[in-house]
Amino acid sequence: MARVRQIQIRTRRLVNDLLSGAYRSTFRGSGVEFEEVRPYQPGDDVRSIDWHRTARGGEAFIKTYVEERELTLQLLVDTSRSMDFGSQELTKRESAAQLCALLAYVALRQQDRVGLSLFGAEPGLHLPPRKGAGSVSRVVREVIAAEPTGGGTDYHAVLERELMTLRRRSLLFLVSDFIGAGDGPWADTLASLTRRHEVIAVRVSDPLEEELPAAGRIVLEELEGGGSVELDTRSRKVREAWSEAARRRRAELTAVLARARVDLIELSTAGNVADPLVRYFKQRRRRLGAVT
Repeated sequence: MARVRQIQIRTRRLVNDLLSGAYRSTFRGSGVEFEEVRPYQPGDDVRSIDWHRTARGGEAFIKTYVEERELTLQLLVDTSRSMDFGSQELTKRESAAQLCALLAYVALRQQDRVGLSLFGAEPGLHLPPRKGAGSVSRVVREVIAAEPTGGGTDYHAVLERELMTLRRRSLLFLVSDFIGAGDGPWADTLASLTRRHEVIAVRVSDPLEEELPAAGRIVLEELEGGGSVELDTRSRKVREAWSEAARRRRAELTAVLARARVDLIELSTAGNVADPLVRYFKQRRRRLGAVT
C-alpha cells in the first residue's frame, strides 16, 4: 500500500539517536531477574536472604538479581470509524499508525519486543509481542488496513483482553481519540491494568474537533452513528459551544486517567508525531528525577 510506504519512510526520518536514547532512559526494563545465590557479606540487605539455603547450609546466603533491560511494548490502537476523520494531511488513524511505527522502530533499536492489539466496537486483531524488523512493517500495515467498526468503541473489552494475555510486565500505549469513552466500566479495568503494567494514553485529535472556523454553513456527518448536522459557523455562540464540548470531553478523559494514574500524550493530526513523544520523555524524566 502506497500510504503504508509513505508513513514508513516519514517515520524512519524521525527515528534518531536522541529519540532512541530518550526512550531507553525513560523506560527501564520490566523488572528484575534472578542472577545467583552467594554467601552473605556484611552490608548486604537482610531482606535478600535465601532462608531455605541458609537453613540447609548452616550459614547465611542471599539471592542476587539484575535489572531486566528488555521491554515488552504493546500498542493498543483504536480503529473505529471516528479515527478515519481528518481535516489535515493525515487522518487520525494515519497519525496513530505513524506514532506506532515510530515507537516500534525505536523499540526495535533497543532489541525490545513489540505487540499490537486493534479494537473498535469489539477487540480485533491481536499480535503477541515479538522482535524483528518485520513486526514494525506489520504494525503500520495492520493499523491502516483494518476495517473500521461502527457502533462506538469498547475500551473495557480490549483492556480486559490485555489483562488476560500479558504474562510479563509490559509498557502499553493506548492510542485513541477517546470520543465517547466517558467514565464507564473501562475506567476500573484500566486501573486494574496499571497495577500490573505501565500504561500511557495517547489522545489523537484533529483541529476541527477542537475549534470551528468561521466558514459559514457546513454539514457534518457523524462517522460512528450515522446522520448529519448542519451548523452555521458564522455564529460565535455555535463556535464557543463546539469548543466547550471539546473541553468537557477532554476534562472527563483526564479525570479518568488521573484516577488510574495513567499519563496522557496529546497528538494532533496537524503536528509532528515525534514532538509530543520527546516532550513527554523529558517531562517524565524530570518528574521521576525530582521524586528520587
